[in-house]
Amino acid sequence: MKKKIIGAALGTCVHVSGLYHFLKLAEAAGYETNLLGPAVSPQRLVNAILEYRPDIVAVSYRLTPEVAGSLFDELKLLVEKNNLNYMRFVFGGTPPVAELARKSGLFEQAFSGTEPLDHVKAYLYDAGELKKEKAFAQTLVERIGQKFPYPLLRHHFGRPALEETVLGAKEIAESGVLDIISLGPDQGAQEHFFHPDEIDPLQDGAGGVPLRKPSDLEAIYKASRCGNYPLMRCYSGTKDLVKWAEMSVRTINNAWGAIPLCWYSVIDGRSNRSLVEAITENQQTMRWYAERNIPVEVNESHQWSLRDAHDSLAVCMAYLSAYNAKKMGVRHYVSQLMFNTPPGTSPAMDIAKMRAKTELIESLQDEHFSVFREVRAGIAHFSSHPDVAKGQLAASAIVSLSLKPHILHVVGFSEGDHAVFPYEIIESCNIIHGVLYNCLDGMPDLTADLRVQKRKTQLIEEAQVLLDAIKKLGSSGIDPLCDPQAISKAIEIGVLDTPHFRGNPHLCGKITTRLIDGAWYAVNAETGNVLMEKDRLKQI
Repeated sequence: MKKKIIGAALGTCVHVSGLYHFLKLAEAAGYETNLLGPAVSPQRLVNAILEYRPDIVAVSYRLTPEVAGSLFDELKLLVEKNNLNYMRFVFGGTPPVAELARKSGLFEQAFSGTEPLDHVKAYLYDAGELKKEKAFAQTLVERIGQKFPYPLLRHHFGRPALEETVLGAKEIAESGVLDIISLGPDQGAQEHFFHPDEIDPLQDGAGGVPLRKPSDLEAIYKASRCGNYPLMRCYSGTKDLVKWAEMSVRTINNAWGAIPLCWYSVIDGRSNRSLVEAITENQQTMRWYAERNIPVEVNESHQWSLRDAHDSLAVCMAYLSAYNAKKMGVRHYVSQLMFNTPPGTSPAMDIAKMRAKTELIESLQDEHFSVFREVRAGIAHFSSHPDVAKGQLAASAIVSLSLKPHILHVVGFSEGDHAVFPYEIIESCNIIHGVLYNCLDGMPDLTADLRVQKRKTQLIEEAQVLLDAIKKLGSSGIDPLCDPQAISKAIEIGVLDTPHFRGNPHLCGKITTRLIDGAWYAVNAETGNVLMEKDRLKQI
């Protein structure tokens, strides 16, 4: 038998929009609802309670707080007179009136409109029978299932001191504004956690939180077990990746593994692993997660774009990453799509590039391999001026919603200037919630633009030329797209190349790229003319 909720706007209040939407959420949660409408007197509400015998009574009031106080007193007296003290009342209204509702002692919950939607849903699904944390799924796949098409919000966090990070994790969780806290260890931890004698203490806190033992991770995770009980995940480490994977799953229930394919090696100097060693170890780590049915993200493609790679190469690497994850047995794949990278990319060309990536990646889907789209703004495009950066954050989110993401990775507006504080994470996430409130439904399809379609088709074709070139570098009997030797050779000879590789003895660095009409192309260094991939590869 369904539980019942009745709703009423109390006194002379005629504002029922918020109440109406609350009851719609209740219906989705399985309740039978009855809206009494606007301007319901306390006596009429009590009469309806006696007639309808609901499980919950939802009351709203959006007028003068002083009048609200008198109405609450009148309603409370009628409740006592009619022996309805057992009845569960919930309130929704403006913040000043919600505060009075809390003080009245009549309501078990008072919503002011400042709470995340998750808190309202948790109240309805909890209904006093479950512990609150059970209302929030603790695996990525289940949490996406709870919320989609509303995307999960994720944000990086890691202050340069452990205690500050512990306290910050609690503050963020209690705010309820995001679903995933993505821990960022400092570089010392990422590279040398399992070799503490190699850590330079003068570099503690450089780039993140100085994690030095497993109990540090446990303390941060424990602090986050409140609010909306966010999922937690952590960087993979730049070496000893399998050890990092095992520890992060054990200490913070790592929501998914984020692993590169080629990076954290001599390619970027974040470890001393050779390309072949790095690719091999990264594949082994993907397999480790796959064997435990933990989702995997291969954060590879945008690493190339961060170094001014041309768009077709970024699309190629997006597919190659997903292909390797699938071959390693990954069941659920998180496809990260970083917009605004390289800087100067126009919205239309950004969407085209991301659509090219998603079409190629999602062509791999079958009953054993599913893809979740994760979008984010590019940190390099953020202004150091906070108000400008806030506008950039909102604008990037609107454009990225064209991909219908499952996860929206929020980049704090302050990150163009300094490592983000908890209050800035909360503000940044609330900006995104505002964007989602206005733009999640009813937006025109930006992917249907003819410029987007034309560029997307071109990028898929050009990426396929690069993939075919990698296949030709493979050894007999080995799938070249998963062969560390073939992929390494493709980088060394310049099939896969960026201008930033120049001067690195392990790489090529002979390519020239340029921003043209909002898109990034490989060009002839002397003439500046665009080089299609077949023509560029002829020069290698």
